[in-house]
Amino acid sequence: MKKNQIDIITLGCSKNLVDSESLMRMFQRKGFVCKHDAEHVEGEYVVINTCGFIEDAKQESIDTILEFAQAREEGLIAGLYVMGCLSQRYQKELEAEIPQVDKYYGKFNYKQLLEDLPAPTQKADEKASVKQNTTPSHYSYIKISEGCDRHCAYCAIPIITGKHVSRPKEEILDEVRALVAEGVKEFQIIAQELTYYGVDLYGKRQIAELIDEMAQIKGVKWIRLHYAYPNQFPMELLDVMRRNDNVCKYLDIALQHISDRMLDRMRRNTTKQETMHLIEELRKAMPGIHLRTTLMVGFPGETEEDFQELMEFTRWARFERMGAFAYSEEEGTYSAEHYEDDVPKEVKEARLSKLMRLQQGISAEIEAAKIGKVMKVIVDRREGDYYVGRTEFCSPEVDPEVLIPVANRRLRKGCFYDVKITGAEEFDLYGEALT
Repeated sequence: MKKNQIDIITLGCSKNLVDSESLMRMFQRKGFVCKHDAEHVEGEYVVINTCGFIEDAKQESIDTILEFAQAREEGLIAGLYVMGCLSQRYQKELEAEIPQVDKYYGKFNYKQLLEDLPAPTQKADEKASVKQNTTPSHYSYIKISEGCDRHCAYCAIPIITGKHVSRPKEEILDEVRALVAEGVKEFQIIAQELTYYGVDLYGKRQIAELIDEMAQIKGVKWIRLHYAYPNQFPMELLDVMRRNDNVCKYLDIALQHISDRMLDRMRRNTTKQETMHLIEELRKAMPGIHLRTTLMVGFPGETEEDFQELMEFTRWARFERMGAFAYSEEEGTYSAEHYEDDVPKEVKEARLSKLMRLQQGISAEIEAAKIGKVMKVIVDRREGDYYVGRTEFCSPEVDPEVLIPVANRRLRKGCFYDVKITGAEEFDLYGEALT
């Protein structure tokens, strides 16, 4: 093991990733060397940042803890620490079941790690900035708030993270300025509910003002928005998109379902008519916008009629980007306490497969329509004979990528190029760099 090295493993969403990045920077300021998601863990200490959102994510977190608990027993690491959503919710149970872990932390007290680990004797990194980017150096995730005031029937997030808490606007803008100075060009703006930003601090929604001010910062080339909520969507945010070319024409807005009966049982505080009207207004106000959504199948009480209504809605909406998942009962949620999980597993899986097959066809048609167009692309990396990049309509890791043949050209990671689209598959494009 390497003395004074901490290996941090992040599970779950990009909001967890931001916490890991902040913690890494704090450790570096104390003189530790930090590695993130290393292929071969070799540090003196291991910190696991867990996810506790749905059953599969919880199981992955538990399996990872058990793997390193064995390494701790065998003396391969000097210390094992666990933080994040799973330990926030199940700390006492985890302490009893996996005592090999030196200490468990929750979602908000993980900075105590800085006091609990002995400070190294080597010199601290005094130049360390706000957070250590674990992503490619040209893009970064910015978390603008924590928690959620919504109480959707299926969701455990408010139980884990508590009420919505916005970060002060100037603190966020200062972070963006600092990252721009380090070479970051593209910013993924994330929150559990992005569009509620500012209500707790300023008495009203301030997401449009925040993004508008962020767009004015010199060096900010792309801003992309994640995790909006459909109820009372702030349409002024679209005015900001129109005014600022560096605000990507992209919106991640989870809808979950469309049947009024399901929306009511899910406690989504919206209706089918309101949802369809919102989509029409979004597309009308911002032609060419790419909408990403998440849909759920198999919620308690979902009938075949409800599911077919969801399928028909998906055909109508033609989402450029869509993910879907089957309902998983989470203890403590409204649905777990009030509904029977009555849709059989095999029915959930069949519905999920049908919905995703439908979306694959829609995605293939939407991507094929881009052939012949010239699009602005940022290059993320090189893989074999291709440079791999993204358009403004593509968020890292979850959306289609653009594959550009290496040929005899040298493209630089983190730089923008005009690319002519020459081919398309269901989820990827092919193109030739023109500039």
